[in-house]
Amino acid sequence: MRRSLVCALTTLAAPLSAQSLLYRTPNLSGTWVPEPGVLQFNFLHRFYVSPRPSRSVSNYPTFTFAFGLPARTTLGFHYATRSELSSTFSNEFEVYGRWQHTLGPVTLALTPAYNTAAKSVDAEVAADWTRGPVTLLGAVRAMTHAYRVDTARFALAGGAVVRLNQFVGLTGDVASLLSKRPTEKLAWSAGLVFAIPNSPHTFSLHASNVDVNTIEGSSRKSPLIAQQTKKPIYGFEFTIPIHLSRFGAWFRKSGAAAVSGDVDAPVAATVTIGAMQYRSDTIEIAAGQAVRWDNADPLGHTITFDPAAGEASSSLVPPNGSYVHRFAKPGTFAYHCTPHPFMKGVVVVK
Repeated sequence: MRRSLVCALTTLAAPLSAQSLLYRTPNLSGTWVPEPGVLQFNFLHRFYVSPRPSRSVSNYPTFTFAFGLPARTTLGFHYATRSELSSTFSNEFEVYGRWQHTLGPVTLALTPAYNTAAKSVDAEVAADWTRGPVTLLGAVRAMTHAYRVDTARFALAGGAVVRLNQFVGLTGDVASLLSKRPTEKLAWSAGLVFAIPNSPHTFSLHASNVDVNTIEGSSRKSPLIAQQTKKPIYGFEFTIPIHLSRFGAWFRKSGAAAVSGDVDAPVAATVTIGAMQYRSDTIEIAAGQAVRWDNADPLGHTITFDPAAGEASSSLVPPNGSYVHRFAKPGTFAYHCTPHPFMKGVVVVK
């Protein structure tokens, strides 16, 4: 268990193909894109409690839908039912696309968007860097018609997540418009993030001074909070990946199952991936032999080794796909699934 935990915490790459709040902050979208064929649904709910004597509660929900496409791209939208971005409209749609590219431990993403409330073409260039339990994030934002009244505006944002273990992390971020006006204040958030064990879901509890999590909405302090009080807005976020392949064969890819890795190596043991676990979590083979992993789940997984082990990790193994790896030297090799780090296994080579 301890060796597996070290492996999960020292991997250089974040779970790029899944939305995990353990790798992004409350007000930064980060660089994530869903796996192809996965519909990602996030529910972000924030609320503000007014001062005495009324102590009324104002709710600010934001819904995110994003559909994973090939080539690390996605299309999606944010929908806020009570937005203060524009004085004319309370409903805010931000339709966006995202393209992701990985350069070693750094992941880049380009996100063009259109905000219906502001009638503005917006964009964000984001980057994140992960080393061990720490992920650092940064973003540059541009808006052509910000807040429905301005001409072009620009903003900078940055944040960090520190994972205390594989299930709990601390998170925070700040953002600021460039050339701020007197009424425009720094945006921020801070909180706790959780991975729900044995599930693909993550959850956060946080405080912020931002009500709507869009490119424009999270680039400045909420106007309501700026005008009325210094009290923060509290909230939570819950991530739900919907794997369409679970709903029938129509959504599944046809054709022969893909096999990657050392396809001609002598396979001495087979591990079936199912129910979000490696069903043979510890196996023994001789040096020179290979292990085959067969993915029986309706979503993609990886076989990711500790970089210090010097063994080649797999790319995303699709549903019905397989990965074969030959072990040339004796040793104990722990591995995990990058999108689902609670999945762990060990290969003992004698």
